[in-house]
Formats: sequence, structure tokens, C-alpha cells
Amino acid sequence: MTMNAAPRRRGAPPAGFTASSEVSNAPETSARAPLRGEMREEDPRERARKRAAEVRDHIGTMDEGVDEFSLPTAPDGWTYEWKRKTVLGAEDPAYQVHLKRVGWEEVPTKRHPEMMPGKNANEFIERKGMVLMERPTELVEEARSIELRRARAQVRSKEEQLTHAPDGQFGRDHAQAKPKIKKSYEAMPIPED
Repeated sequence: MTMNAAPRRRGAPPAGFTASSEVSNAPETSARAPLRGEMREEDPRERARKRAAEVRDHIGTMDEGVDEFSLPTAPDGWTYEWKRKTVLGAEDPAYQVHLKRVGWEEVPTKRHPEMMPGKNANEFIERKGMVLMERPTELVEEARSIELRRARAQVRSKEEQLTHAPDGQFGRDHAQAKPKIKKSYEAMPIPED
């Protein structure tokens, strides 16, 4: 570009260019074969049938009574449980650290691909803020026995509080003031919503 020439505007053809020169040098497009064949759209009914089959394979049935938190069969020596991952969309990192500390680990999706839909990108099996986790059965049984011991100790402590009273006219050992404690174990009623 020389100093004497006027600056060229953006998008304008260069000097000396004519539209007729472009047309005469261009190859004919009508003689050229198409690059690929015509795209035919799949029949919508067939596409819908295939998608319905995929969904049925994943969830089994459309019945409302299906338990979406049912547990798959854990490998020998391991126990599966659903653990909280989020509450109202917010994670609780302190709770996740606690779970790791006591031996819980997330179950990878590749172990039970039937638990997650299609080509899911999640690394772990998650549902409604819960994540499927595993821990050695030995640790699970140990933790349950510790919880049972604590619960029984609490009951004994309350019984002692009820039966112990300061000395006086009607001590707890008196027949009229002695508490009557009955112990029984029964299933809790489940409220119907």
C-alpha cells in the first residue's frame, strides 16, 4: 500500500477487481458432486419407541411404588448405605470428612451402571442429595454394637434417675412412691401420608 492510494474500506474489493473476472475464473458448481448424501430424519415414532425402551431398561417399570433408594448387592465383606451429600443443594464438607474418617467411601458408578441413567457423567451414584457409600462390614458391625451399648447406657441412666430420690418420708423404696418401669420392644407405627 502506497501513501498516495486511498485507504481501502473494510469489506470492499481490492482495486482493479471486477465482479465479471471472479465469475469467469470460478469453476462451475453444478457439475460438482455433493459432498454427502441427504440427511434423512429418523421416524419420530421409531425414535420415541427406542427412547422408551432405554428408559424402561434403566428404571424397570413406571410404577410409583418403586423404591429409588433400594440398595444393590454389595460385594462380600462390604456394606452399602445411602449417606447425605447435600442439603438444599449445599454440601457439608465437615460431614463428608467425618464419613471418610470412619471408613465410608463413595461407590463408583462403573460398579453399578444400572443405578445411573444412560451416559451419566457422575463419578459416583447419587440421588436426591444422597450418595451411595460403602464400608467394610466389620467396621459397620463394630459401630452398631457401640451404638447399642450407648443406647442401653442411656436407658440405665434414666432408670437410675427415676428410682433414686433423697431420703425422706416417701423415699423411692416406699411402695406408693416406687416408679413402675415397664420395658417392651415393638415396631414403631409408620404414619401414612
